[in-house]
Amino acid sequence: MTCAILDDEPLALELLADYCAQVPGLELKGQFDDALAGLAFLQDNPVDVVFLDIHMPRLTGLQLAQLLPQPGPRIVFTTAYDQYAVRSYDLNAADYLLKPIAFERFVQAVQKVRQQLATSVPAAPALAEAAAAAPDAMFVKNDHRLQRVAFDDILYIEGMKEYLMIYTTTGKVLTLQSFRRVEEVLPPERFARIHKSFLVALNRIEHIERGKVQIAGRLLPIGDTYRDTVTAMLRASNML
Repeated sequence: MTCAILDDEPLALELLADYCAQVPGLELKGQFDDALAGLAFLQDNPVDVVFLDIHMPRLTGLQLAQLLPQPGPRIVFTTAYDQYAVRSYDLNAADYLLKPIAFERFVQAVQKVRQQLATSVPAAPALAEAAAAAPDAMFVKNDHRLQRVAFDDILYIEGMKEYLMIYTTTGKVLTLQSFRRVEEVLPPERFARIHKSFLVALNRIEHIERGKVQIAGRLLPIGDTYRDTVTAMLRASNML
């Protein structure tokens, strides 16, 4: 069984590589501390399983999983944040390892992947079934209430210090929320952070010009650190 590791933490990368070397029949094909480099490798070098860190700069593990070829490798998410567990299973993850990862737990995840590969469960229908059951809205704090905001209605979100302004097809919603919290909830295949102050709905982009995107008639900047991620997601969505 072949595998690859993607993790921006050097110690975690070294630990997982050492774990792989100790498991008979598990061959490590590549290890990467940069998400985009790992994505490029996986697009040309199929493996059976990817040990994928969720919280990485430029491209999160959740976003990267959506960009992998289908049917693709089994995904075992690794993270120090347990709030991602439910979301990882929505993406049909084979397993979810919470850091610090014990060797026994790592071996258990490998065995689970082996069993899945042995039974040859088709990945595409499982992904479609998970997508069908995925939520279509989020609730945000607005004044003294929780307001429902449908994903289909969101145009873009603008950061305003500790607040977020959510621009929708029906108006604006101001909420005391962080980008990080919102990114955990929004479907990563439909939304992208393009700037430290802006997160956009990919299907609402009207055109792209000179490092900016236009949505609802407003030009929004693409930050230099987000440019490669935005380009990769637009290509994956057949928009480039």
